[in-house]
Amino acid sequence: MRREGKMNLNFTSKIKKKKIRPGRGIGSGKGKTSGRGHKGQKSRRGVAIKSFEGGQMPLYRRLPKRGFNPIKKNPVAIFNIEKIQKFIDAKKIKNSDKIDILLLKKLKLVGKKTKKIKILGNGELKDKINLEVDFISKSVKDKLSKNGSTIKIKNI
Repeated sequence: MRREGKMNLNFTSKIKKKKIRPGRGIGSGKGKTSGRGHKGQKSRRGVAIKSFEGGQMPLYRRLPKRGFNPIKKNPVAIFNIEKIQKFIDAKKIKNSDKIDILLLKKLKLVGKKTKKIKILGNGELKDKINLEVDFISKSVKDKLSKNGSTIKIKNI
């Protein structure tokens, strides 16, 4: 059968290629072992050797654990005013002292890594105090203003 006329060199046709169906007999070219070789773990169904590196220490074990610990964290110490009152009653803190992060670290009431302090309003405060903190709740602000205490909130 001959074609008459010019041949189109840019002729593109869709060539349908049959999908390879492994395990469908020797005539298919992927019969018997279905291209998986003989025996062994990899020849079995549903087995994947993830992160196995031939006996070398796997990457997930070579790297240090970081988990849920954020890299940039600013530890905030949280104090209720009742806790501050307990320290005043126990004479760990004087009424005249300026209560700030340096004083609390010096008295070992907060950890070394603590960078900020937040005061919450649980409990009652009998004495006037001088506070210098990073964060403060509304209830504490009200209680301390009624008490006559001085509050200084640091700019973040």
